[in-house]
Amino acid sequence: MPHWVKVAVEGECPVGMLKGVMADGVPVVLANVEGSICALRDQCSHEDYPLSDGELEGNDVVCLYHGARFDACSGARKTLPAIRPVQSFPVEIRDGEIYVDVG
Repeated sequence: MPHWVKVAVEGECPVGMLKGVMADGVPVVLANVEGSICALRDQCSHEDYPLSDGELEGNDVVCLYHGARFDACSGARKTLPAIRPVQSFPVEIRDGEIYVDVG
């Protein structure tokens, strides 16, 4: 069952940047990939560090702590040391506000 939560406004997540937010107690990292907002669980699958501390390189979220890379929109693991993907969440933009479905 969908559970949409407002987490930010578009201007708070500029192109090429990451932003850590909370969605009803779920840590989420927003990634603005060339104007499209994507959302992942803000927790590296290699170790439990926040991905929002890292960087967005193209459409890859790069973990600051050990260099693991994940697809910013699907959460797919791209490089070691991570061996598992991270959870992705649907995103909607409504009147300039960013909503994430954590349901």
